[in-house]
Parts: sequence; structure tokens; C-alpha cells
Amino acid sequence: MGTSAPRAPLDTAAIASLTSQYWRVSVADLTTSTQVDLAELVKSNSAKTGDVIATNFQSAGRGRLDRTFEAAPGSALLFSFFIKPKRARSDWGFITHLAALSMQEVISQDNPLQVKLKWPNDILIEEKKVAGLLAQATDDGVIIGIGVNVAMTDEELPVDTATSLAITGSNKLDRNLILGEFLNRFEVNFNAWESGIDFLDKYSAVCATLGRQVQVEVSGRKNRAGKALTINRIGALMLDDGFEVNVGDVVHLR
Repeated sequence: MGTSAPRAPLDTAAIASLTSQYWRVSVADLTTSTQVDLAELVKSNSAKTGDVIATNFQSAGRGRLDRTFEAAPGSALLFSFFIKPKRARSDWGFITHLAALSMQEVISQDNPLQVKLKWPNDILIEEKKVAGLLAQATDDGVIIGIGVNVAMTDEELPVDTATSLAITGSNKLDRNLILGEFLNRFEVNFNAWESGIDFLDKYSAVCATLGRQVQVEVSGRKNRAGKALTINRIGALMLDDGFEVNVGDVVHLR
């Protein structure tokens, strides 16, 4: 039950002992990208819902908007998972929000500081990014990739707007335990969402973007500023002028 020290290798057996049979977790010591690996399995019809690939180090990790992401071996929890939702495809936009909420719930349990969400799916501690998510839809499902800065030191952080669980004083630094708890939490939340339960209120309650003046940045388009008011059922951000933001980066202005 989560006895490994920070930066100890991920342990497939330990993770399996923490999770239900819904999940099948495989661990690669080194890979280019868990997201690419899983996408290739999906493309070849070799992936099933509940498949998870985690790694101790990835050499070509990508974040949202095709940004590069690299972490020292064992310093971050890096994984991707595949699910096949039963709800209408038009509802799938909220799934990454559900995953972000599930991870927020897990890491906030053992952190002395407030853990918040930044639309669409970054996780913040004291306004600094500790985790990020990305998703890609396939013909019949969604691949979600997650990276959590777990044991990174100040010197290892990729940018000065990032932080890690270790830096913020978290008592939960065992990547096996974090992954196991996340998969369990997401499974419960996802099944509830599939049955029609609305998670908008829960997401909104921990969303640091709502009520803020923001600037929306989309590559190739003019930036747009406004006050973030609400999030709709498919996960789009609504500004005070009625503009609906479905894609892009949001900068908190104040």
C-alpha cells in the first residue's frame, strides 16, 4: 500500500493491488511518449477501455498545444489511459475536466495548500502549475494523458510558473499510490457521469479561473479578454460578453 520512496520505480504489481479489475496498467521504464504509445495501440485495435500506460521517463513528452514536456527520471507521474464512453460524443468534452477534478481530489487530500483547477485542465497550487492533462478523441473513445510534478526540486522545474508536490509540502509522494488512488477516483466519478450525474458544480467550486479577468490565447487568432463567468455542460468556458471558449490557453490577468 504505497510504501515506495520518492523516485522509486513504478511497480505494476503495487498499482494493480490498489485498483479494480477495470484497469490494466503497464509500466515502461523508458518511452518516447505514453500518449503516442497508447494511440498506436488504439489505432491497431489492440487497446481496450481501461488500458493504462505509465512510465518512469519519457523522452518526447507533449503537453497541450503540442508543447514539449520533460521531467527527470522518477520525478513526475506520467501516464495515459483509454476509455470508451457510452454517452453521446457531444458530451465528451467534459471528460478531461472530470479527470482533472479527480486528480485534484486525490492530491488535495495530503497537501497543506489549496489545490485548484485552471480551465481547461491544469492543476494549480498557489497559482503555480503542478499537473496538466491533454486528451485526444479516437473513433470510439478518448485517450487522456496526465503529468504530475511529484518529486521535482526547484532546479528541476521546467518553468518558474511550475511547482511540485514535494515543494508544496505534500505528504503523498508515492507515485504508485497517487496513480492507484487517481484511477479509483476517476472510475467512480466517470461511472457517475456516465449515469447522468452533473459534475459542473464540483468542478466550478475548485476552478480558479471563474470570476477572474482572463485573456484567451489561440494560435493564429487574435487574443480575447474578458471575465470568466461559467462553464457549460460540455466544458466550454463562458465569458461575460457571451463568448464561448472551447479551445485555447487562458491567462489569469487578476
